[in-house]
Amino acid sequence: MSRKALSPPPPEPTVVWDAQGTPRSPRFGDIYRSQGLDGLGGLAQSRHVFLQGCGLLGPQARWQHRAHWTVLETGFGLGLNFLTTWAAWRADPHRSRLLHFMSVEAFPVTAQDVLRSAAPWPELHPLAQSLAERWWGLVEGVHRLRLDDGQVLLTLGIGPAAQRLHELSGQADSVFLDGFSPDVNPELWSPSLLSQVAEHCRPGTQLSTWCVTRPVREALQHPGCGHRSRLVVPSSVLGWQARRWLTPWRSEAGRWRCLRLGPVRVPAPPACQRGCVHPMCLKTIPGCLD
Repeated sequence: MSRKALSPPPPEPTVVWDAQGTPRSPRFGDIYRSQGLDGLGGLAQSRHVFLQGCGLLGPQARWQHRAHWTVLETGFGLGLNFLTTWAAWRADPHRSRLLHFMSVEAFPVTAQDVLRSAAPWPELHPLAQSLAERWWGLVEGVHRLRLDDGQVLLTLGIGPAAQRLHELSGQADSVFLDGFSPDVNPELWSPSLLSQVAEHCRPGTQLSTWCVTRPVREALQHPGCGHRSRLVVPSSVLGWQARRWLTPWRSEAGRWRCLRLGPVRVPAPPACQRGCVHPMCLKTIPGCLD
């Protein structure tokens, strides 16, 4: 009796797209982004939380008249934060001469997913196409992609975040803490990893994130992290009155200082499926400030 060799099961896709066009991760059981009340929330989320949170929008954007500007991101995902940053940088006539974007990603998506993610926003199409054309051969390790005639550098660390952060070089002017919820991906928000992030910061580095859970806030205030970076969490991320807390950081003179956040009131629309109450439907979870 002959036996047929069993074929291995097909690999689990990194991204699945639901009927509403929301990208989801089967591995983590979480969404890459929510749609927002207008169905196009991803771009607005990225601009509001990360660019505005790090002072990179408006007539006095912090990268203006600089030779170079470096952003460090945890969790590249579908590349939306990178594309949004690149687009905002290009639109600023006083931008830095060079934009360097460093990011880590354990499970890279496909080039087709990058294009599909950017599809709702025509202003991102040429940038997404340029990125997709170079999106190949991303085996585990550190890769550097040159874009926009060499004026934009994308350094990607593919693999476990802790290993790749150790291999990245350079100091960040802005930090985007992103990634799936700490409930499903705790490694990306652990005190040890956030301390690694701090090693890539200089005094005065601004950091922004959608996640304001108590453990993350406490980790960012740990001496291994808070002495180097400045936590900037827009109060509107919360969708209601933000409570105040202090994040220490050290000036170049070595003196300890503190940044006080909130409180600011913003309108609270009906909650979305994740329990978020922010107008742009951010990934804020119920009870995150308990």
